[in-house]
Amino acid sequence: MNLSSFTESLKAGTPPDESVYLKALWYDAKDDWKSAHNLVDKMEDKKACWIHAYLHRKEGDIWNADYWYNKAGKKRPAVSLSEEWEQLAKAFTDEQSSL
Repeated sequence: MNLSSFTESLKAGTPPDESVYLKALWYDAKDDWKSAHNLVDKMEDKKACWIHAYLHRKEGDIWNADYWYNKAGKKRPAVSLSEEWEQLAKAFTDEQSSL
């Protein structure tokens, strides 16, 4: 799945049958923070930690976001939330494309 088709999937009522990372981003884009968070909450890999960090940043819980950015091996970005969402979506759709 490429970024364009992922973005197009936001018009649907259910997430695409893709990775848990893309599902979390899909729910977040649909303003369902809780469902997005529930998908990555118990995961410890760096990809899930990055999404987890973004979600807490969006929530306004910066201390918690920084904890998860650190676990992801990243620093909190100095970009808007929408720009970070796009970076995440691009990273995870590109990853799917290279499989």
